[in-house]
Amino acid sequence: PLDIVLCSALGADMYDSVYPTRTARFGVALVPEGVLRLKQSPFASDLRPIQEGCRCMVCKKYTRAYLHPLVARNISFASNLLTYHNVAFMQQLTKEIRQAIEDGTFPEYVRDTVYRHYPKHGSIPEWVELGCELAGISLAE
Repeated sequence: PLDIVLCSALGADMYDSVYPTRTARFGVALVPEGVLRLKQSPFASDLRPIQEGCRCMVCKKYTRAYLHPLVARNISFASNLLTYHNVAFMQQLTKEIRQAIEDGTFPEYVRDTVYRHYPKHGSIPEWVELGCELAGISLAE
């Protein structure tokens, strides 16, 4: 998802990606902070939805704890559910990007997205810093 935000900042306005569906097949859910690898054991007892505030059908009906054993056992239903969420996530992301551009707040949106992905001081990868620099977006808070 951060790639989509940065590519938008660099001028791309059309995307065709298998990322949301491919990552779902590996038990990975997309969230504003990056990704959740639902096979990991901490999710076995996590009763929250995949993403707090997400209005997709999956987040309304299923918890991370419900999805964890399905993903861990490679049950295909888990891939279907995660695909549904991941596609909904990407649709919401592109709506937010478009709205930020229309509102004239896109640089702030990019900055907020980067810091959500990399909250620790000094942890932003060089490729992210370079993408922002090339797009003319300062990461200074």
